[in-house]
Amino acid sequence: MRTPRLSRRAVLAGSAAAVAATAVSSAAVSPAVAAPVAGASGYRWRNVVIGGTGFVTGVLFHPAVRGLAYARTDIGGAYRWDDRAGRWTPLTDHLGWDDWNLLGVEAIAVDPAHPERVYLALGTYAQSWAGNGAVLRSEDRGATWSRTDLDVKLGANEDGRGAGERLLVDPRDSDTLWLGTRHDGLLKSTDRGATWAAASGFPAKASASGQGVVFLVAAGRAVYAGWGDGDGTSGTANLYRTADGTAWEAVPGQPSGTAAKVPIRAAYDTHTRELYVTYANAPGPNGQSDGSVHKLRTATGKWADVTPVKPGGTTDDGSADTFGYGGVAVDARRPGTLAVSTNNRWADVDTVYRTTNGGRTWTSLKDAAVFDVSETPYLKWGDDKPKFGWWIQALAVDPYDSKHIVYGTGATLYGTRDLKRWAPQIRGLEETAVRQLISPPVGEAHLLSGLGDIGVMYHERLTASPARGMAANPVFGSATGLAQAAARPSYVVRAGWGDNGNGACSNDGGRTWAPFEAQPDIAKDAPGPIATNADGSALLWSFVHWDGTRYAAHRSTDNGTTWSEISSFPKGATPVADPADPTLFYAYDTDTGTLLASTDSGRSFTARAGGLPSGDAQFKLVAAPRRSGDLWLSAKWNGLYRSTDGGASFSKVASCWASYTLGFGKAAGGADYPAIYQVGSTDTITAVYRSDDEAKTWTRINDDAHQWGWTGEVVIGDPRVYGRVYLATNGRGIQYGEPLR
Repeated sequence: MRTPRLSRRAVLAGSAAAVAATAVSSAAVSPAVAAPVAGASGYRWRNVVIGGTGFVTGVLFHPAVRGLAYARTDIGGAYRWDDRAGRWTPLTDHLGWDDWNLLGVEAIAVDPAHPERVYLALGTYAQSWAGNGAVLRSEDRGATWSRTDLDVKLGANEDGRGAGERLLVDPRDSDTLWLGTRHDGLLKSTDRGATWAAASGFPAKASASGQGVVFLVAAGRAVYAGWGDGDGTSGTANLYRTADGTAWEAVPGQPSGTAAKVPIRAAYDTHTRELYVTYANAPGPNGQSDGSVHKLRTATGKWADVTPVKPGGTTDDGSADTFGYGGVAVDARRPGTLAVSTNNRWADVDTVYRTTNGGRTWTSLKDAAVFDVSETPYLKWGDDKPKFGWWIQALAVDPYDSKHIVYGTGATLYGTRDLKRWAPQIRGLEETAVRQLISPPVGEAHLLSGLGDIGVMYHERLTASPARGMAANPVFGSATGLAQAAARPSYVVRAGWGDNGNGACSNDGGRTWAPFEAQPDIAKDAPGPIATNADGSALLWSFVHWDGTRYAAHRSTDNGTTWSEISSFPKGATPVADPADPTLFYAYDTDTGTLLASTDSGRSFTARAGGLPSGDAQFKLVAAPRRSGDLWLSAKWNGLYRSTDGGASFSKVASCWASYTLGFGKAAGGADYPAIYQVGSTDTITAVYRSDDEAKTWTRINDDAHQWGWTGEVVIGDPRVYGRVYLATNGRGIQYGEPLR
């Protein structure tokens, strides 16, 4: 399944760029919580379990501690492996709204001589609208952190994000760290990451490619740096080294043909004193069609080509077998034993090759692999069985168990302990970018979700990955719309990016689906939000391309068999159905700051209240449940507005000065209005709040240890369980909170 993660996530995160602060003074920050416990808010926060769902870009076993490992993701933070519990512990949930750009982890480093120390290089985007990067350093395996803000940008969700670790503790001095950047060369710290400066003597010069230093690896007492900005000409160096931490040189004799390639990762065999390097003709994870694997005997300077299979052949069906090489990991216990991964091998599916003789012969582990994805059924992607993987660039061999190999994909982390049987090793790691949430008032499921890359899911339980996996018939990539008929909750509709249709409906509350009989032509290129009126008799489908281009909405009154254009509906707006009156729909025109309404089940729209905040497509309009005409408008830093007359007029809510998203849940005991949940600011901090008195007062229900970066997409309460709230994140999955009893 080919998934355009960079494009999709850049759009999501970019929407928050205008409000994200870009610099905070260096200081100790709040501890990350190591297990789901109650915070100071009196709420217990946990992930709704799906299992992975995002690109795991790096896995790092500690060389000196059995069972200790770390993982990094492109937009979802860093994790530490808890070997006793068999699960990952999130380490960066304390990063808040202003630090959303730091949820992408560019690199991780551990100190072999000091097992309690771990370092993170953070920064999701290197674009002009994103903030600078930062380095977090911990003396207790990530339980608490100190922070240094950088004056350069990092790019954990840019091209090349699956390359090796760009952060390294110097093998000769634990106080010295090296940090490779994309646009600003090599940085060095001599005080364990507290301060940084440009490394003197590093000869490579950055170009516009945005790769720069792609990995740093220790080989004995030397440090090697992969360079991704070579121009491809003969003699161009893409591998440098220093023997004394001061003088750098291009590694001599670099193999013919590698000048036109990017070195992706490297690993050093301490037994044979050989450095293995993987190459590809693009930084990846997409776009690679050629690659190789070479090894350097560091004592003699002799190179050898040990590529398992040369790209460029043909598969059984005649397709071109093009790919690059990505991950490489040596076995610390057995000389000459290592594994490498292919990457971007769509025709024949990626694999991991293993050798026990220094690369003279290789075995494809895919050929004998047996997968068990019963714990995360979505990994079948609507087929009968899972495939070995794609975007395999994170690869690691347990230094204490030669048969324990793990590798990351664009959706999960697979592991084996016998080189044959594989299963997701992903418990606790959730990276979904969440777009829509519904908590039905009745039925088996308390939650339906619309997600980036993995479509729509029906959550029978919050503590287990959905048994049905991704909603099928058809299977979507990213969901763009999800709606339930308020007076007929068995009827649900969804929209999204799919190869076999872009819209579907369900008559059993989202358990099973059927595609619309037809769809507007624009749906395949710009599926957008969708709504159904209270009794499910009318559908409104709005169309927005991922690049932001907006198109005319369409309407159907025969369950998606025929569609007609609605010329009076503001292009690209999100349709909102009145929950009590099936003749009423609403839409907010963000260009003009005008509320429009329809009184004929969406056939036509006319303007009502005007003069409201405008100019940003991220305003959120929601309707209070079981009430007609009770509308709430989250207007970001312009605050919160309410209408009780169907949008004819709005009044500003005085209790908060910023509102990003808002939803409703079961009323508190004795209250006659639903509990309101909000991501916004009632004081000086953007946080998650609950109001039990119709927004007169608010109580913060998250705390400094549970912030998850940018959370402005969706927040809703459970209509059946007072106090339970579901929160969409952009990279930390679905969080749900419950008050302590």
